[in-house]
Amino acid sequence: MSDLPTELVPFTPEQRGIVELTRAFALEEIRPRARSVDEADVETPWDLWRKAAKVGITGFMLPEEYGGGGFTDVFTQCLVQEELCVGDLGIGNLLCSNGFFADPLLALGTEEQKRTWLTPLTGPDTPMTALATTEPGAGSDAASIVTTATRTDGGYLLNGQKAWISNAGEAEQYVVFAKTDPAQRSRGVTAFLLGKDTTGVTFGEPMRKMGQRAIVCREIFFADAFVPEENRLGRDGQGFHGLMRTFDISRAVLGAAATGVARAAYEYARDYARTRQQFGKPIVEHQAVAFRLADMRTRIEQARLMTWRAAKRLDAGLTATTEAAMAKLTASETAAYCTWAAVQTLGGWGYSREYPVEQWMRDARLEEIEEGTSDIMRLVISRGL
Repeated sequence: MSDLPTELVPFTPEQRGIVELTRAFALEEIRPRARSVDEADVETPWDLWRKAAKVGITGFMLPEEYGGGGFTDVFTQCLVQEELCVGDLGIGNLLCSNGFFADPLLALGTEEQKRTWLTPLTGPDTPMTALATTEPGAGSDAASIVTTATRTDGGYLLNGQKAWISNAGEAEQYVVFAKTDPAQRSRGVTAFLLGKDTTGVTFGEPMRKMGQRAIVCREIFFADAFVPEENRLGRDGQGFHGLMRTFDISRAVLGAAATGVARAAYEYARDYARTRQQFGKPIVEHQAVAFRLADMRTRIEQARLMTWRAAKRLDAGLTATTEAAMAKLTASETAAYCTWAAVQTLGGWGYSREYPVEQWMRDARLEEIEEGTSDIMRLVISRGL
């Protein structure tokens, strides 16, 4: 783990073990499959999901009392996410997606709900899960969702549409955010748990994307989909609070994911520059290339340390909304720069699909958009000044 600054934040033996496990999995299982998964476009790599589940990667972030790995701290989740995403950004994000489902459940759920919905997510046959917030007209402004949850005997009827939902149609369990009071903005949002086979729930066709194709996205349609009252998370109107807590965690973790793909791009470009010869010497000895590599390495260190700071604040029970936004903003823009710089360093070969850097550049673009665009991150940061 020489490329991680462990002298600043000492790792426990358990953390060292899971970093070594996920690093090996990324290099031996993920990286060899990355190109074929990208080419398949709209097919979920179930083989990798099952292999990851068998070694505990898909449930490592879940509490031990529900059968998980017990690494509930955000810092360790960031360590794992970076390592997996060095292998492949989309696959790395996919394999840890059950953590995004679990976060609002852990924040708002009852003990019975946690045992019922989290326990199945452990073991070698764990299902996929999904979190459904985004709508055709509600992306960055999550409080403006229009999907409704209307009270009826014994529960609620959901009506509306979600868009760009990761794992939709593949996932067996969903956390869905809807308005129980359409007249309110954030105070009218409530979260619900439901299964894939719920009557009145249908899915659109897979959405074809620029990158991160390991994660299949679809629309979800609700037509009087009944959700029993015991599947409501928290109280009516409490869902937005749980969502914002989820965003703080997910933005830190996505900062680590972006750092991972930036690191992959840097390492690949560095190694290429050491062997590629032009004008009688390796191109790493040309100042233009050497300075670009220096900028890549510097930005990666900045992104990683900002991500770790946000994670440590969250683990300490401190508010980290601003810090998580800073981490995601810095890391996502670092990923965009480093993947571009890798393509530039490889020149014509960087533009070729024979090399992975062009895919990494496409994959990295999403990090500046998902879970809040870079514009929204700057807005969040400015509000925290």
